[in-house]
Amino acid sequence: MVPFGFFHVNMAMVWLVAMIVLLAVEAAVPGLVSIWFALGALAALISAALGAPLWLQCLWFVLISVGTLALTRPLAKKYVNSRVQPTNADVLIGKECVVTEEIDNLLDQGQVTVRGMTWTARSAAEGGKIPKGSVVVVERIEGVKLIVSAKEQK
Repeated sequence: MVPFGFFHVNMAMVWLVAMIVLLAVEAAVPGLVSIWFALGALAALISAALGAPLWLQCLWFVLISVGTLALTRPLAKKYVNSRVQPTNADVLIGKECVVTEEIDNLLDQGQVTVRGMTWTARSAAEGGKIPKGSVVVVERIEGVKLIVSAKEQK
């Protein structure tokens, strides 16, 4: 029992509640968020049940939480949600398209047609202009704009 104002708090119950709350957060949120801290709370709960002083309980909580986080987070990030699902638009990267409205980054204008669809486009070259009718290649997608570069002539 730890004195807290007029109350005496059973720290084992505090750690148990903390662990349950952290596990509930982990279950409710996608991805790994608080599992490491729940393990730290479990270590602190065990030390409280064995009669350890409050400072030692807190030390166990911090050491176990930080230790498990440091050891397992890189592995968890690698294997959990590691598959990047390309969107339909990602198939446009590397495709050739035709400029249907002159691309001028300074005037914030330009359009291309690719696979029968018209897209807003900007030049990958800084301040670049690409005339209407040019053939360009899609380099990347930023939001709803295609970033294109002039096709290299052979």
